[in-house]
Amino acid sequence: MSSGDGASTSFETMRGRNYPTIRQFTVFLENRVGQLLEVVRRFEGTGIRIVALSINDSAECAFVRFLVSHPERGREILERAGLAIIETDLIGVELPEGGQPLLQICAALLQAEINIIQAYPLLFRPHGEPAVAIMVDNTENALDTLARKGFTMITEGDLLDSMGD
Repeated sequence: MSSGDGASTSFETMRGRNYPTIRQFTVFLENRVGQLLEVVRRFEGTGIRIVALSINDSAECAFVRFLVSHPERGREILERAGLAIIETDLIGVELPEGGQPLLQICAALLQAEINIIQAYPLLFRPHGEPAVAIMVDNTENALDTLARKGFTMITEGDLLDSMGD
């Protein structure tokens, strides 16, 4: 902390709208009819959209993973609902031109010995191009690798811009 003329303290964190990852929220739900609807309905009228969704289901429970257009506000809504959430950084990447765009992404990450843990598509096109959200075992290395190979990353700011904010 500093003080004196012209000194100020910034309360911003490194994470911002253009931080190179996007936040995934994982919610644990009972495997009962209507549970997903209850979670999705919490965003109704808030101006927050679910922009990607993945469900892993078993006999007793489900893990619902999703990305929202306003992660800070989305987290608040989930916490106020009393839901246990896990927040994780994912990489959003536009699919490149060509017949096998996922092959290009997978090959780039394999060359850097980076493992893909999860992947699912975004439900909209932030820059007019299809995109995927991926979780990897080494986020920083994956970001560097994909950037060096010329891939376009999706940031949280892109999720906001796509919603007309």
